[in-house]
Amino acid sequence: MGSILGLLGILASIANLACFIMVLIKLFQAKGPLHGILGILCGLYTFIWGWMNVEQNRNKTIMLAWTACIVAGIVFNVLGGMMSSGS
Repeated sequence: MGSILGLLGILASIANLACFIMVLIKLFQAKGPLHGILGILCGLYTFIWGWMNVEQNRNKTIMLAWTACIVAGIVFNVLGGMMSSGS
C-alpha cells in the first residue's frame, strides 16, 4: 500500500511540475525575463504571482490544479512514508 501511495505522490509531483512550467511561461510573457528567471529560482514567487494575477492571465484552472497537486503530493508522500515505515 505504501508503494502505491508513493507512486501517487510521484504522479502528483510530475503534475505539479507541469503546472509550474505553464505558470512560468505566463510569468515570462507578462513580466519579462528578469521576473521569469526569478520565478525559476524561487518557485514560491511563481506560485504567489500566479494567484495574485489569476484574473488577468485567465489561469484559475491551472492554479487550482497546481494547488491540488501540492496538497495531494504532501498527503500521498506523508501517508506513503508512514505506511512503508510501519508506523
